[in-house]
Amino acid sequence: MRKGILSIGAAAAALTLGLTACGGESGDTSAQSTDAASAAPAKPAGKIGVILPDSKSSARWETADRKYLQEAFEAAGVEYDIQNAQGDKNQFQTIADQMITNGATVLMIVNLDSGTGKAVLDKAQSQGVATIDYDRLTLGGSAAYYVSFDNVKVGTLQGEGLVKCLTDKKADKPIIAEMNGAPTDNNATLFKQGYDGVLQPKYDSGEYVKGPDQSVPEWDPVQGGTIFEQMMTQEPKIAGVLAANDSLGNAAIAVLRKQKLNGKVPVTGQDASVQGLQNILAGDQCMTVYKAVKKEADAAAALAVALAKGEKPTASASLKDPETGRDVPSVLLEPQAIFFDSVKDVVADGYVSKDELCVDEFAAKCTEAGIS
Repeated sequence: MRKGILSIGAAAAALTLGLTACGGESGDTSAQSTDAASAAPAKPAGKIGVILPDSKSSARWETADRKYLQEAFEAAGVEYDIQNAQGDKNQFQTIADQMITNGATVLMIVNLDSGTGKAVLDKAQSQGVATIDYDRLTLGGSAAYYVSFDNVKVGTLQGEGLVKCLTDKKADKPIIAEMNGAPTDNNATLFKQGYDGVLQPKYDSGEYVKGPDQSVPEWDPVQGGTIFEQMMTQEPKIAGVLAANDSLGNAAIAVLRKQKLNGKVPVTGQDASVQGLQNILAGDQCMTVYKAVKKEADAAAALAVALAKGEKPTASASLKDPETGRDVPSVLLEPQAIFFDSVKDVVADGYVSKDELCVDEFAAKCTEAGIS
């Protein structure tokens, strides 16, 4: 399991090296005179603006992404401004306008939806501001770069994880409920592509039974809980839940707990949040997907810093925008499936601390899971 984490770190390191090697043009070597006074002064870096989406859909945006981006920018010595739109599309656009007005030369966004994101990116581009899509691709957008994880692989790991947990429980023709992410988030589409690629053949063969399948607006766990209650009313014999992230998984677990079914019905997740990991330790959640956010933030920050310095960095991959057919230069990192016996890997990687995870009734479970 550690191999997956190390491979992500290697990818980020390779990107950083690539950015270092792919700086701006060196110019005429004759300018490198022994007379220091004749050397041209280094061009000061521009200002970087970052817009995060909310703090409701996942705790990661404030507890992880903000922190890691801030650390990377400060280490690079660049000026930056990180703000959170808190799910408000109008506020998202207002923040972007303010950042551009205040001199941002690079704008990195996590869109709330592709329409709003496209408007912001297009306006930034028209004013000469370099742009990066962070974590979510803006469909039809104009971002110069995209940094995220292999999100189809994330979904594949979720589907494979649910199959493993159902197999462990020796489930016979289990009815599966799917709680998908926000319909406006392209990542949710990619996650579903991944897990449906695993589950659909089992539906087709009759090994599994396809149950309720619904998207949750804005990844809202409150709406997710209501939706899952309706699913249970529609199909009381749900035997497995493909929940697209830990917050939605926890919403489903809360409903299952009311019916004393928690721990009996496997539930997936994503984000390796403290809550999700605690649910795994308690036996209420089957698995989660760990995305080493620090590696993602470091890779995005390296791109942003290079752009702020006027460089033209290269990316290691590309992703085709399904709306425009444009190949967007991309950095796509590897996710990792986490089960009870690998929760310790997330702690060892520094994403979650033992002190915040192993509290109260979870202390004994942490010991059982080998967390030291």
